[in-house]
This record gives sequence, structure tokens and C-alpha cells, in this order.
Amino acid sequence: MFHRHGDRYVVALAVDEVRVLRKVASEVVGLLTDGFDHSDPVVGRLFPEAYPDDAPDTAEFRRYTEGDLKTGKIDQAGAVLAALPESSGEVALDAEAAEAWLRALNDARLAMGVRLEIKDGTDLGAELDAAVAADPSSSRVFQLSVYAYLGYLQESLLNAMVD
Repeated sequence: MFHRHGDRYVVALAVDEVRVLRKVASEVVGLLTDGFDHSDPVVGRLFPEAYPDDAPDTAEFRRYTEGDLKTGKIDQAGAVLAALPESSGEVALDAEAAEAWLRALNDARLAMGVRLEIKDGTDLGAELDAAVAADPSSSRVFQLSVYAYLGYLQESLLNAMVD
């Protein structure tokens, strides 16, 4: 997937990969703009309580930090959208864009993980096998596949950055 080419991190994306990344990044932006609701478990995962045992301090902390954090997450998803080719092709990221992609991919995986009820220690392969056995054409199979792909892409970019 990603490899280092000089001071850039480069990946060739197929048309389906571009579509998936565009959809996932757009959904994160939508979640953070149109559907931002603290009662949503995904929002809770992306913006965890700073002081879980102290609601007033958590509210105060949110008041001062949430706007910037939300803007940063939207900008990171926007960096993914801005770098994607129209259909398929190569993406070349500088160090700053690569960092934004890592954070955006992480946010997308956190959001999907909550929706898919993936916990620490979940065997993703077993989950996917079970979903395929139950109904190979189900949306869960597709969603688990996207979740796995995002993890693979994130790991690939991270490895390229540390090489």
C-alpha cells in the first residue's frame, strides 16, 4: 500500500478504494457537523469525557476545547477528501498531510468500531467469518471489510512513515 518516495508517502488507490475513503471521510464530516449529538456513542468515543466522575468539570473542559477539537477532526477528514483522486490513481502526501490522514483514519475506525460494536480484543477475522457465514451479502460483511481495510491502510501509512 503506502510507501515512502523521497519526502512523500505514496499509495495507488483503485476506484473502489477511493469511493470507500470518500464515503467514510464524508460521513465523519457529517457526523461532526450535521449530526453532532453528545448522546451518540460515536460522538462519546471521538470526544471522551475528560473527567468521567465530574460532570461540571467535563462540561467546563468541553466548553474550552471541543470547538477546536471538532474543527481539527473535520479538517483532517477534509485532508483525506482533498487528496483523493476523482476515480482512481496515486495519492502523494507530505508529512503534514500524512499525519492528518492517520488521525482521520483513526477517527473513522473509532466511529465504525462503535457502530459495529467492536471492543478491545475482538477477533476481527472471526467476526468477519461469522458475518460471512450468516449472510455473505449483508451490510455487516461490507462494514467489517471497510473497517479492516481502514486499519490496513492506517498501518501501511504508519509503517511508511517510520521507515
